[in-house]
Amino acid sequence: MFLEGVRPRVFAHRGLSLGAPENTLLAFRHALEAGASHLETDVHASADGIAVLSHDADCDVAGTRIRVDRLSMAELRRVGLGTGQTFASLREGLDAFPDARFNIDVKSAAAAEATAVAVRDARAIDRVLITSFSEARRRTAVGLLPGVATSASAPVIIRTVLAAGLGTAAPVRRSLTGFAAVQVPESVRFLRILTPRFIRAIHAAGVEVHVWTVNDPDDMTRLLDWGVDGLVTDRCDLAVKVIAART
Repeated sequence: MFLEGVRPRVFAHRGLSLGAPENTLLAFRHALEAGASHLETDVHASADGIAVLSHDADCDVAGTRIRVDRLSMAELRRVGLGTGQTFASLREGLDAFPDARFNIDVKSAAAAEATAVAVRDARAIDRVLITSFSEARRRTAVGLLPGVATSASAPVIIRTVLAAGLGTAAPVRRSLTGFAAVQVPESVRFLRILTPRFIRAIHAAGVEVHVWTVNDPDDMTRLLDWGVDGLVTDRCDLAVKVIAART
């Protein structure tokens, strides 16, 4: 179900943060109202082992530095983030938007099991994708959620880029066995990852290509012309308009 429906897909990166703090329920609501097909979010674990929607392990809130993993979920819910929002748990997000599809980046080792628990308890395995820069974190969470969609971690992406450079399909297919998507930036420092050739190689393996973080409409248009399957963007409102103008 996670990758069902019409492409290209619009992933709202941490929700839509126009008038709402990122990774909050209000930001997710704004994104869905703007037409995003998927919600992208990040998960840490609270001191009591609850999966928390937060990109950073430590945050500056009203001049006070806090660490997510040193506060309980109850304490985090009392931290004001602005516009009436507080930290929310992953379970709360899944329950608040029961028809939404969540792209979940597991940000810490403790968050891997906490994420799996939240997804299982919400009965949301069919509408989430699990990813992480860490292959160990990704494997842990995916191992606890049989059948869940997953995208490649950083080590797998590096291996895939090298395999795609060989120009033969078999190494890319082997590298991406079991993955639904490759989610990549256009480049990392001086290394270009995304090219039309790379996209063709990934598609030949039966895997989707999603690009982050794309906020400029001209870049969106160029990447869609190249054939990417999804845009991960802070401006899902603009991405929806760019895609609509092409149909």
